[in-house]
Amino acid sequence: MTSTRTALVTGAASGIGRESARLLAEAGIRVILLDRSEQVREAAAELAAAGAQAEAVVADLSDLAALDRVGDQVLALCDGVDILVNNAGVHPKVDGRIAQFEAIALADWEFVFRVNTTAPFLLCQKMLPAMKRKGWGRIVNIASRAGRTYSPRAGTHYSASKAAVIGMTRKIAGDYAPFGITANCIAPGQIETPLARTSAPEVLAEAAKKIPAGRLGTVGEIASAVLYLASDGASFVNGTVVDINGGETMA
Repeated sequence: MTSTRTALVTGAASGIGRESARLLAEAGIRVILLDRSEQVREAAAELAAAGAQAEAVVADLSDLAALDRVGDQVLALCDGVDILVNNAGVHPKVDGRIAQFEAIALADWEFVFRVNTTAPFLLCQKMLPAMKRKGWGRIVNIASRAGRTYSPRAGTHYSASKAAVIGMTRKIAGDYAPFGITANCIAPGQIETPLARTSAPEVLAEAAKKIPAGRLGTVGEIASAVLYLASDGASFVNGTVVDINGGETMA
């Protein structure tokens, strides 16, 4: 990878997104950190203070009407994004537990799909033309174990949205491979993230017991996979799903 490449990482104020941005920056890549939280400015400033090229964009990915403007704002910062990491996601809980299927409100279903599926779709559409022009690109979409198999810890809306991301990624991978572009998913299991901490503590403790590794994963373990899939060394990895779940699911 070279310092001329630029990565856009969504959900970059904390967790997997922030750590992914840090590793990409350490590899000499310019990073644009996008999040709805103002904390993303702090994350970008921290990277810049360490000598990295880093900018922050504050935007709510659930506001689809604003997404086109957000894409233009990102493209105004660079000559096209080379690496797109769609990491931002939501998983509404009720008192720290998943909503049962019959209790999921249509508004919640649509909100989860807007952030988890439609926003990545629109960002891919926005960023792919520059990748095609350059003849090189990497798309890394953060899916979920819940999009791969049954998970009692995931709501139906979350599971469905992540399964849709996987299907979309495979289609992009096949259609854009002739342009030097790869598209892959990472499907994390239970990872220690701010989103995971919206679950009740007893739910997380019970989850850890079911993982052969005997613990939850770390954001660094996911970010390391992001860095690999964004590299030149992963040029022959395309349309795949990398399962990172401590052995809870083995394909």
